[in-house]
Amino acid sequence: MCGIIGYIGRRNAVPVLLYGLQRLEYRGYDSAGIAVVEKSGNRMIIEKQVGKIKDLQEKLWNKKIEGHTALGHTRWATHGSPTIENAHPHTSQSEIISIVHNGIIENYIELKEELIKKGYKFKSETDTEVIAHLLEDLYTGDLLETALKVAKRLEGAYAVGIISTKEPDRIVAIKKGSPLIIGLGKDENFIASDIPAVLEYTKDFIILDDGEVALITKDKVEVYNIQGEKIDKKPLRVNWDVSVAEKAGYKHFMQKEIHEQPRTISDTITGFSSSKNKELYDLMKNTDRLYIIACGTSYHAGLVGKFWIERFAKIPVEVDYASEYRYRDRIINDRTVVLGISQSGETADTRFALLDAKKEGAKTVGLVNVVGSSLSRETDFVLYTYCGPEIGVAATKTFTAQLVSLLLFALEIGLEKGTVSFTDYDFIHRQLLHIPSGVEKILEKDEEIKELAHRYMNATDFLFLGRNMNYPIALEGALKLKEISYIHAEGYPAGEMKHGPIALIDEKMPVVCISPKDRFYEKIFSNIQEVKARKGKVISVATEGDDRIKQVSDEVIYIPETIDPLYPVLTVIPLQMLSYHIATLLGKDVDQPRNLAKTVTVE
Repeated sequence: MCGIIGYIGRRNAVPVLLYGLQRLEYRGYDSAGIAVVEKSGNRMIIEKQVGKIKDLQEKLWNKKIEGHTALGHTRWATHGSPTIENAHPHTSQSEIISIVHNGIIENYIELKEELIKKGYKFKSETDTEVIAHLLEDLYTGDLLETALKVAKRLEGAYAVGIISTKEPDRIVAIKKGSPLIIGLGKDENFIASDIPAVLEYTKDFIILDDGEVALITKDKVEVYNIQGEKIDKKPLRVNWDVSVAEKAGYKHFMQKEIHEQPRTISDTITGFSSSKNKELYDLMKNTDRLYIIACGTSYHAGLVGKFWIERFAKIPVEVDYASEYRYRDRIINDRTVVLGISQSGETADTRFALLDAKKEGAKTVGLVNVVGSSLSRETDFVLYTYCGPEIGVAATKTFTAQLVSLLLFALEIGLEKGTVSFTDYDFIHRQLLHIPSGVEKILEKDEEIKELAHRYMNATDFLFLGRNMNYPIALEGALKLKEISYIHAEGYPAGEMKHGPIALIDEKMPVVCISPKDRFYEKIFSNIQEVKARKGKVISVATEGDDRIKQVSDEVIYIPETIDPLYPVLTVIPLQMLSYHIATLLGKDVDQPRNLAKTVTVE
């Protein structure tokens, strides 16, 4: 949530900031602003606007703002409503210092009371303004030295960018809990919340770790720990092309990312198979319990992973929301492994829950999409999906890549333990190689699914039903629909329908039934008959060639046949497409749904 961009160098900063802010729109926001040290170095120029980046651009139209040191920000409201006063950047009382901030300052109230007693006046409702006034209050004439003092006073998870008219040739950055990277250029440098913001200008980055403070000029970058000791940080080079983060002719990023899944699934299979870690599988052979923790879509991937790991690796698995796992009484010993799943690798609840488990003696594993992310550095072992940047807030391609990674993880453990024979391992792996072409066949049904979406776009409620490992896919289908179309939707295990949800079914209720020809087919078929008996509208996701399903369905979306364990990777694709088309037909912003953010870096 929220996005930071900072620039210092030879260019006029404003176009760089606006470009970077546009690349950070996927993170979710309700206002935006920039702070520029005027070219003369004597004045701080602040421009802020409620709404989208385009609204800020319109406000800046015909304003000649020139400066080479600047900060930009997109804000997602946490303290105070979306207003110009609450938007970032914030300035200190005498306007010599300007800052941008992501995260939450937990002790801001006591700091604010302390500063008010000293005569500081607050213009906003935010916790951020406290940082700006505290920097001025503690200012020593050296911005880096002052930032180190301030960092020791702040409690919470945050990333902060700081500029000052007193030192116009410097940016100072502080990182604790919220992501912050430094882009390295020639006669110019950058700070940002995420790599795509500055990928147009550089492919070389320094990833700040928690408790680090950086001094950035146009010529150099120095990184210090909170005690002020200099740290040697090695740059990371990324191999993304900026075009990967563009829409490439699609109407929305979400649509593009749905259609990229044949490639991202294939890349994840290849990447996983080429990066096996023997030490990790030795650990898994000897573990007696695995906890999977995650949030949102990643949690649903973990639920599917539980079925695979228990089936193939014979390890007991508990799946929990990271936000709940962190605060319950955990049972951990030296044979416990905790696997955290996070697309960004920055999800606060997942990160901090893993760190807590690690302190208590558990071994930790991360499954992430972003190389160099906090979670990838903080865990004992890391598994990657190979999706490139996912811009749309609603996860699509990273979900299917997470599924593939969890399946391969389960098979590798099973092979090491002897609970899966090489014959079975090889057979499943070969079937998995056909999944990308299966996804392509489903994507060819785009117009058919769009027409179906048109028939059901005005429904006020949806029910999604699935059995066994397709039950989490029902949860994911319901989540996709509600988060981008704002239609109320619920996912249930089909066998639980008669224990409550069946009371909701009438002739107005569309019920999406995930019913492939697997070993639970007869069970789900029986559940569909129960829905039809109550006049519900049945939309079935079924295996090609299954004519019987038509007898009890109003609509059928066919998917290619595969082996039972692989169906979840296919059954989710039409649900993503259905949700996308319903939302776009309703005129919703599918890439940036209201109230949501791509990377949730606050609890």
